[in-house]
Amino acid sequence: MASKKLHSVPRQASGALEAGLVIAAHGRHYLVQAGEQKLQCVTRGKKSDVAVGDRIRFARTSPDQGVVEAIDERKTLLYRSDQYKSKLLAANVTQLFIVVATEPSFSDDLVSRSLVAAESAGVAAHLILNKTDIEEALPKTRERLQVYAQLGYPVHEVSAKAQPEATRAAFMPLLQGQSTILIGQSGMGKSSLINLIVPDADIAVREISAALDTGKHTTTFTRLYRMDDETSIIDSPGFQEFGLYQLSEGMLERAFRDFTPHLGKCRFYNCHHLNEPGCAVLEAVQSGEIAPMRHQLYAQLVHESSQTLY
Repeated sequence: MASKKLHSVPRQASGALEAGLVIAAHGRHYLVQAGEQKLQCVTRGKKSDVAVGDRIRFARTSPDQGVVEAIDERKTLLYRSDQYKSKLLAANVTQLFIVVATEPSFSDDLVSRSLVAAESAGVAAHLILNKTDIEEALPKTRERLQVYAQLGYPVHEVSAKAQPEATRAAFMPLLQGQSTILIGQSGMGKSSLINLIVPDADIAVREISAALDTGKHTTTFTRLYRMDDETSIIDSPGFQEFGLYQLSEGMLERAFRDFTPHLGKCRFYNCHHLNEPGCAVLEAVQSGEIAPMRHQLYAQLVHESSQTLY
């Protein structure tokens, strides 16, 4: 998902601008890391088209405040959208970790939509199965994740609370040299994982919350933790829906990796893969090569993309 709009650096002011990394966002207020300093920045006007992970240029308005004047070109951009508006998740990420758990039950729809978003954005996706110590629910959960494992998405089993050292040891090699965003529904143990990976996360959250004046609402904003110069991890608020209204039909069919072997083999060159005769994708669903759940999601997303108003 490429950025819909990027600022360019105003030539006449470029000498006065400083570079920074957006490490947290709350509404139109951003916390920016510039060297060793963290400062608050806002955007001009009412539009907030800056994402956590963006590298920006800002004009300083006071020792600890500034105005965002430009966004550097993004390598990747993840966002979700509904019929009326879009919500930026993070920029310049290389990996998306979808956290699920044995309990409470997770949403297959949310997982599947997250995978489509990752494919569309050119971001690698992994599934993290947490709470594997809840053994009675483990076989059924593993079975549910098989459809994603068969598509080639890695599934990593961890138990953040019962086996913290093993969990941390499993995570660290996966994160090194990457910019990773963790997403998932509330209750999956995402915060426990972050606290294991980033020992000072709680302190950082309090600092960010105070800086952005969000008070106790510490889970309502996305934040980035830098682990070293090449490695960062982004925590996002838990959410229950992942709209992808911004994806066109052509973008959608290419974001389903199980469709790829069958694209271009339909009887009609402009096949929508919904109910056309001689559709190679539908034939693959019939033969079991494509899971019915995946095709149902594709049909739903095509319908949603046709409803877009913004």
